[in-house]
Formats: sequence, structure tokens, C-alpha cells
Amino acid sequence: MNWIEVSLSVDGEAAEAVAELLQRYGHQGVSIEHEGIPPDKLDEDELPPPKYLTVRAYFPADDRAEETRARLDSALGYMNMMYPMPKPVYTQVADEDWAEAWKAHYHPIPIGKKLFIRPRWIALADTNERLDISLDPGMAFGTGTHPTTQLCLEALEDLTLPGAQVLDLGCGSGILAIAAAKLGAGHVLALDNDPIAVEATQENIEQNGVAEKITAQLGSLESVVGSARRFDLAVVNILARIIIQMCDEHLGQVVRPGGKAIFSGIILDQADDVETALRKTGLEPYARRLQGDWVVIESRRPNE
Repeated sequence: MNWIEVSLSVDGEAAEAVAELLQRYGHQGVSIEHEGIPPDKLDEDELPPPKYLTVRAYFPADDRAEETRARLDSALGYMNMMYPMPKPVYTQVADEDWAEAWKAHYHPIPIGKKLFIRPRWIALADTNERLDISLDPGMAFGTGTHPTTQLCLEALEDLTLPGAQVLDLGCGSGILAIAAAKLGAGHVLALDNDPIAVEATQENIEQNGVAEKITAQLGSLESVVGSARRFDLAVVNILARIIIQMCDEHLGQVVRPGGKAIFSGIILDQADDVETALRKTGLEPYARRLQGDWVVIESRRPNE
């Protein structure tokens, strides 16, 4: 079978929305590249944020390919009505080249001071004593290359306390849950409402030797709020509009008094609205982390 590569060069504000769209149609996930910045330079503090990101996915060149392409074009057309979108570039890729073509855009990267993220198909090398996380995202979102994930990983590095009970809500590939476990968390509950994401997370936690510290299961905010479980640290890397919606569904209750929460998937222009919603759900925003147009908001639940 042959494959069709679809790629778009977009700015940071559009990248998350485009990645979410391509994920619906792409096989083996979505890759996001920092244009003009080599992967091995991503952790250097003095580098300017990338002006553009290439979002890339693949789908089968089968009898449904034309329908898939038409649906993609239609969805991107609707996006273009709200925010300027470039035309997607479609390229046919031979079957024997497809796996390597996708993998070619996912490279090892150091993040923060302690973490090293690498594709599972690249052998472990000298990581300068960083904590190694090997990952195959499969069809789930989350490779560590997008600013939203990188900012979450940096926040986890600073906020994960030894023995902490952590919630990863919307776990995707499991990258954040694995990082929390390797940073010393006592236990991580990794939830997603997508069975494919739960499967990818389970495979990745086993590959990284942290299965005893992470429970990956199908679930949502409602399933946590309705239980008695409360967490020392929660991380939610989704989209701003979903975070705001969750705040109306008692999101703050999943964090124990004195606990903290990390929120990502937020564009700078959305940060004030998200912080307003967090306050309404009982959380106090106290810090922001920035990378280009993307923001992570750190918050705490006051002691009662």
C-alpha cells in the first residue's frame, strides 16, 4: 500500500488546532517540526521561538483517499474562515518508505534540566545523566516536540514531589504520566476518553519500566470528580476551550487542598480567560511559562 503525506506550515497559534484535525485522519499520529531549528538545538535557552511549525500526518492511498482529502480540505476551509490557513501539501509516499518518512521527523530532544525524550526506534545513547523517556506515540497525540508538551514537561520537572499522587487528564501517548513517574511521583492516574490513547499509554509505560507506578485507563473528568480521589498534582494538556468547559464541571475538585495543577494547550491570547475560569473552579493561578505563542498556567488549590 502507498501512503499520502499531508503537511502544513503554520504559526504557533494554528499548530495545535491543525494537529488536532490531522490526528482524526492520520495513521501513526501527527508530527510537529520547528522550522529552522535543528532538533538537537531545541533546549538552548537563547534560541528564538520558531516562527513557523510544520504539522505532518499520513493516511492510506486507498479507495477512500479522495474522500479523506476532500474532508480534510473542507475542514481546513472552515478553519480558514476563522484564522488564515495555508493550503495543505499532499505527497504520495511508497509503502516501504512510509514508516521511515514519518519517523524522520521525530528526533531525540533534551527538555528542561532532567529529561531526555527519544523515539523508541532510536537507541539510548549518552544522555548526560538525564532521565530517559522512550516513546512511540502510535496514533495518540504527544511526542514531546510541541511547545505545549515541552512546557508541561518543564513544569512537571519543577513541581513533581517525591511520592506525589498525580493525575494526567487527557494522557494521549502517556508522555507526561511517564515523566511524572520518572521524576519521583508515587502514583500517576493517566486518563483519556480515547481507547487508542489508553492503549498507546499502556504500551509506552511498559516500555519505560514504570507500569507499577502508572494506571492507564479510559475515563474523564466526570469519573474522577465522582470518586473520592484527590491529587497532589494534576496536569491537563488539552485545549483552552476544553479547560474552560471543565472548570464548569468542577475541575478544581480533583486537586487536594494545598495541591497544584498544570494547564497547557493555551495560546497567549486565551490565557486570561483560562485563568478567570480556573478561579471560578477554586484554583489560584500563580505562574505562567511561555514558549512563543504558547502558555502553561500553574495554579494551586488553597488550603481549606
